Amino acid sequence: MNDIADQPSSVSLPPSFTPSPAVSEPLSSAGHSAWYRAWKNPWLITALMALGLAGWQWVETRVRLADTQQELARRLADSDTVARESRTLSRQAQEQLAVLQGKFGELEGKIAESKSQQTTLENLYQDLARSREEWALAEVEQSVTLAAQQLQLAANVQGAVLALQSADARLAGNSRPQFIGLRKVLARDLDRLRALPQADLPGMNLQLESVISVVDALPLAVDGRPRDEAKSVVEAAPPPSMASLTFWQHLAADFWGELRGLIRIQRFDRDEPALLAPQQIFFLRENLKLRLLNARLALLAHDQWTFRNELKQARLWVDRYFDNRDKSVQTAQGSLKQLSATEINIELPNLNDSLSAIKNFKLGKERK
Repeated sequence: MNDIADQPSSVSLPPSFTPSPAVSEPLSSAGHSAWYRAWKNPWLITALMALGLAGWQWVETRVRLADTQQELARRLADSDTVARESRTLSRQAQEQLAVLQGKFGELEGKIAESKSQQTTLENLYQDLARSREEWALAEVEQSVTLAAQQLQLAANVQGAVLALQSADARLAGNSRPQFIGLRKVLARDLDRLRALPQADLPGMNLQLESVISVVDALPLAVDGRPRDEAKSVVEAAPPPSMASLTFWQHLAADFWGELRGLIRIQRFDRDEPALLAPQQIFFLRENLKLRLLNARLALLAHDQWTFRNELKQARLWVDRYFDNRDKSVQTAQGSLKQLSATEINIELPNLNDSLSAIKNFKLGKERK
């Protein structure tokens, strides 16, 4: 019986079996004793302790993992802050680097400018280190070249004379005996220029310009009116009042005024008066201007024949078509007549002797 009571759990009962209350009490007490013995089992206690230790380890691991995650999040946040600060510092460093590069470029430009200035100063020092003789010779050559240009390009004899006089004065101020030969050559060229007939080409050019400018204002001969002093006196007298005139007098005055408006009396002091249409008057003035412009070009080119021929034709037109009693027409005629009598075809000498003498002098100095 005891063996059977010790193993109550090994008895399998059918599911439909329901023990009676009298039988359930012994079974309940047997179950409690079995559970008690099971709790006394050391393996069970060891397993429970191991399970509790594992649970405690798991809880501690979770707590540490949570702490680690928080620490990792904090460190990540700190690293982000540090990264942003580093990017800000990097951007500031790049900006400062750009500023420094700009300043460095400015410094390089200033250094290059200072080097250029230094080179220029060195050249100036070298130029200033030249002897007074070389400077005087260079100035004389420049003056003689200017005089030759004035003769060849503008036929300005007076300007060439002044340039040669300046060169001779520069040589005279240096007072060196080796310049005597140059001064003799310059003196010969000066004498040849002074012997030339004087022709004021700039003044003649201005005179032609003044005539061209008044062509449009010159009065035509066909527009001239005879001066009638009696008529001017009559016109100056005040007319009588209309109330004092009778009907017939008033009618006669109107008839006389109408008749005077229909009849025009003119006096021409030439055999064939030139009558021009308005279009012809315009072309007359323009053609006269072209004649004077051609004369101006001939003056600059020293073409004596063309110059006089154009002025002659212009004088004929002014005398035929314009009113010679007007002061402006008389002034234009006088200017054209004076210009026609001026000699402009002057054979100008060259200054090759002076230029050759200066070059030979410089070559002689270089050989020494």
